[in-house]
Amino acid sequence: MLRSQPGAPSAAHSWPTGPRPTPMNPNPVDFGPNVLIFDPSMSMSNIQSQTHNIFLQQDGNANQFGPGRHAYLFKPGAYSLNVEVSYYTTVHGLGYSPDDVIITGGVQSTASSTQGNALNNFWRGAENLAVSPTNANINDWAVSQATYLRRFHVKGELWLYDFMTPGPNNWSSGGFIADSLVDVQVRSGSQQQFLTRNTNMTKWVGGVWNMVFVGDIGEYHLNDQAPAGGSWPNVPLTVVDKTPVIREKPYLVINSSGNYAVQVPALKQASQGNSWSGTPDPVKTLPISQFYIAKATTDTATSLNAALQQGYHLILTPGTYHLDSSLEVNYPDTVILGLGMATLTPSKGTPAMTIADVDGVSVSGILFDAGPQQSPSLLVVGPSTSNVNHSSNPTALYDLSCRVGGAAAALTQNCFTINSNNVILDNVWLWRADHGNPGSVGWAANAAQNGLTVNGQNVTAYGLFVEHFEGFQTLWNGNGGSVYFYQSEIPYDVPNQGVWQQNNEKGYPSYKVNSQVTTHIAQGLGIYCNFINDVQLDNAIETPPGPGIQMHHMVTEWLGIATGSSINHIINGTGNAVYDNGAHMQAKSPT
Repeated sequence: MLRSQPGAPSAAHSWPTGPRPTPMNPNPVDFGPNVLIFDPSMSMSNIQSQTHNIFLQQDGNANQFGPGRHAYLFKPGAYSLNVEVSYYTTVHGLGYSPDDVIITGGVQSTASSTQGNALNNFWRGAENLAVSPTNANINDWAVSQATYLRRFHVKGELWLYDFMTPGPNNWSSGGFIADSLVDVQVRSGSQQQFLTRNTNMTKWVGGVWNMVFVGDIGEYHLNDQAPAGGSWPNVPLTVVDKTPVIREKPYLVINSSGNYAVQVPALKQASQGNSWSGTPDPVKTLPISQFYIAKATTDTATSLNAALQQGYHLILTPGTYHLDSSLEVNYPDTVILGLGMATLTPSKGTPAMTIADVDGVSVSGILFDAGPQQSPSLLVVGPSTSNVNHSSNPTALYDLSCRVGGAAAALTQNCFTINSNNVILDNVWLWRADHGNPGSVGWAANAAQNGLTVNGQNVTAYGLFVEHFEGFQTLWNGNGGSVYFYQSEIPYDVPNQGVWQQNNEKGYPSYKVNSQVTTHIAQGLGIYCNFINDVQLDNAIETPPGPGIQMHHMVTEWLGIATGSSINHIINGTGNAVYDNGAHMQAKSPT
């Protein structure tokens, strides 16, 4: 039986009833030592020096799995800086509009320390500010998974690979941009796949395997010539005119009196373009006094749960929080905002976080890191008995990552389990590590069965990245699901075919829609193999038949390594195989 509900809270759990308490924290705002707050009256050379020193601490493969976590907060005004962004670093403008913070210079992610190779440029982001680039009018954002740009205005060009390090290895492999504005163009270069959502741009230039555009405004070009003509499979672009349903990510602001608050945008349907450069979306303002500001050095699961139970929202300042029990989010409309890729690690085999079957929870900017004891799941949204319609005020998950291994040996059965209905996932990367610190990676050392299990109805995902799990990367059990952009590598390290087969098939499909599902839609799916042993996967995608199942624009790739390895079909026994042959290293669905 395929249906799985790892980590689901018991149906007997007593969720709170009645309205949320409204706590008012009287203490001064203290974001701790890992949050640097900048003011335009400060010395630009001092700001440059501070951010550059942190960049040097965080940059390079040696720091890819290190403990450092940092966030920069820029108060409204004008700055002349080149803000270099590396691992576990996020950059935040504090204005009510992105144009309230203008940085002349750049806010950039490069790959100079790896000779232009940005394939491991993970865990970083920037939001709610404007950049006026001074390097040939180009802002460089060479990234792969677990990265984001949001509410980001580029007053020039935005290039998504390291153009400053020329050579054969300046690759990049995936990313996410939402609710943004690019005045001139976006050039994707070596980017293999990418998602943009609700972004205004004059034009997009480039396409390799799987570029998806949802609710954007602009033209789409494959090169510097006329707009791209033709369609899939010859043109690797998927364009969805409007975003079906979204509530933009909450963001931190400061007013002219120096008071902080968090803005929570309203839910919207069938939207196009960003939320702020025309008529701004409605927002709800939460004063900072209603937030508990957590510190990894002093807070525990007990103190964080006490704050949640008192009705506080949470700001998780940068650091790694070791949790001996689950954080329990029980009140509707709770906002949990992570800064600097704040990391939650369960130490005793529990989920890191559970969310009740309530309306309107927002969780953002967190890395869920598996611990030494196997958890059933690291994030659980709703109990297994969820049956409430949350369509008017759904829970939303933004810029979240799950990591199993890499930093240390770690175990979980599943990364995220979604039981509640109508949940929105907006940029999620679930990753069983394929590389990392010694002893942290191996079929047993970082075992994890599934990446994402969806049991809820009408769950929507924009930008779903799921990689290397030992069973299904994604297992979808609920009706009405929709996915816009999917990127997945199946596990590299399968020891042999005997340990990796099910249902009389070789391997586990990356994207499995279960047999009882009657309605499901997905657009723009890329599934890749890089097997180190001679094993095969029969189907990259499996779905039940029927008119309610709509799968569009699917591509498989053979990336290596073993010569006898392959993906034999794209979906349900159809579609060409990909294997070690120049003519068969990529296969695409006809529609």
